[in-house]
Amino acid sequence: MSLPDAFHEIAKRVNNWGRWGADDEIGTLNLITDEVVREAAAGVRAGRRIPLALPLRQDGVQTGMIPGRVNPLHAMVQINQEIFGPGTVACSDDAVTMGLQAGTHWDALPHVSHSGRLYNGRPAGTVTAHGGAGFAGMATARHIVSRGVLLDVARARGVERLDGAHAVTPEDLEAAEELAGTRVRAGDIVLVRTGQMGLYLAGDRHGYAHPSPGLSIRTPEWFHARDAAAVANDTLTFEIFPPEIEDLWLAVHALHLVEMGMPQGQNWNLEKLSTACGQEERYAFLLAATPEPFVGATGAPVAPVAVL
Repeated sequence: MSLPDAFHEIAKRVNNWGRWGADDEIGTLNLITDEVVREAAAGVRAGRRIPLALPLRQDGVQTGMIPGRVNPLHAMVQINQEIFGPGTVACSDDAVTMGLQAGTHWDALPHVSHSGRLYNGRPAGTVTAHGGAGFAGMATARHIVSRGVLLDVARARGVERLDGAHAVTPEDLEAAEELAGTRVRAGDIVLVRTGQMGLYLAGDRHGYAHPSPGLSIRTPEWFHARDAAAVANDTLTFEIFPPEIEDLWLAVHALHLVEMGMPQGQNWNLEKLSTACGQEERYAFLLAATPEPFVGATGAPVAPVAVL
């Protein structure tokens, strides 16, 4: 079935095609200027570092719900092997097979398409079996470092975890801004906490996956108005799952990645960050979140660190 008129109307309002030139491959990451990074670095006070990535493990967040997205399969290819001869230094080496979006990750702009198009109007056919993403692949995001802002929607709404049927709205985001005492501004990376990660950390992988709170189709216009550089959250699917509009699957993905050219991240562990921000009474920080530069990839793992 075709996408509804309501989707296309939002798409027109948030579209960034051509904003940074016809050949642009990084979209809203252009909003992270040198000045934005200098201001973010100047805001570090305590030097407190909070890791936001989940451990990569064979019994990770993937349950088989998303075809082909396998948890890491780790194998040793050398164990204390004296490769230069007896008595020399011995080496141990590892190999891993995994879905690049299996754990804490960024989605690259070609991760989804709609109506046969990718970001900046490029044909969806530029993603191929052998070459992967020929345009705007993950390796084009060479450095993602900016001011991060935690919008702790769960805490702002007075709960540990939003209900699985909760679609995060612009009103929720503004309530979290009020809690944070700051406003999202151009070039910021926004982290939206729903509390859903608590289920996974408690051992409930299936409950973590579905049903899940997440971003509403109403939120892309909010992020577009604020000129956010990227958005990540603490869920498997990013947007509410199942969708708020029946049969309109991955609409927020399409609006962010295709129309806006804005990367989005999933499976970010924001629990310790929520605690630290509450203790420090600060919800803005320096965020280092550069993905692994897999050439042609439509997404990649990331080990983000927030510095307060």
